[in-house]
Amino acid sequence: MYSFDYKSPSSLSEAVAMLQSSDDGLLLAGGHTLLPTMKQRLASASDLIDLGGVSELRGISVSGDAVTVGAMTTHAEVAASSDVRGAISALADLAGGIGDPQVRNAGTIGGSIANSDPSADYPAALVGLCATVNTNSRSIAAEDFFTGMFETALAENEIITSVSFHIPKCAAYCKFPNPASRYAIVGVMFADCSHGMRVAVTGAGPSVFRVSEMESALAQSCAASSIADISISADGLNSDIHASAEYRAHLVTVMAKRAVEKACASC
Repeated sequence: MYSFDYKSPSSLSEAVAMLQSSDDGLLLAGGHTLLPTMKQRLASASDLIDLGGVSELRGISVSGDAVTVGAMTTHAEVAASSDVRGAISALADLAGGIGDPQVRNAGTIGGSIANSDPSADYPAALVGLCATVNTNSRSIAAEDFFTGMFETALAENEIITSVSFHIPKCAAYCKFPNPASRYAIVGVMFADCSHGMRVAVTGAGPSVFRVSEMESALAQSCAASSIADISISADGLNSDIHASAEYRAHLVTVMAKRAVEKACASC
């Protein structure tokens, strides 16, 4: 690990100031990706700015048709929240299936989405639930936030403060997990909300994406049978030791059917 200065701000404004004044500062949220890469000298920083002490970045609230989750709220807190469970049970289920207890009790929603891992669960939730990513300077629609593998629309010195999710009529998330890491080999969030039918896929490609053909079919008839014969092209999908692109393409339809069935059963 390269040397760096460790800083622990107590407010968002202090964190922003530290980030702006650093030569090459990095933000520490959960640290599950950042710390291992720093230990392997694959990443370095002049300053490591730990957001753990910024209380204003934590918490969950429900107002009107939205659930807002603070950026430093852990996966375990989202999974255990009665407010989240009552408004969007699919979001609580998703958070409860991330990694293992150690990961869920340290990892944060802000850290996860800022990392934009192609196999992370939260991107499917954000895109499927028409979410908005709020930062210290603006609000970004989820579909504009994830721009590629490990890439987002965040600008220099921009810090995620919270994520606001639209409350759907019904929704469900189903994934085929890697048995070791619990990352999604393929995960699908289905939601029937005010923006229409949404089918958002994570794990299959370099970044989260929607399946418009499935959404159109479900708009005509909201049933798993409506999408049973829809095949996804393997072109451009991820292929690795865990699953080929062709297998991931098959899993998209399988997981989407399961998500629709689960959501319809909860309506």
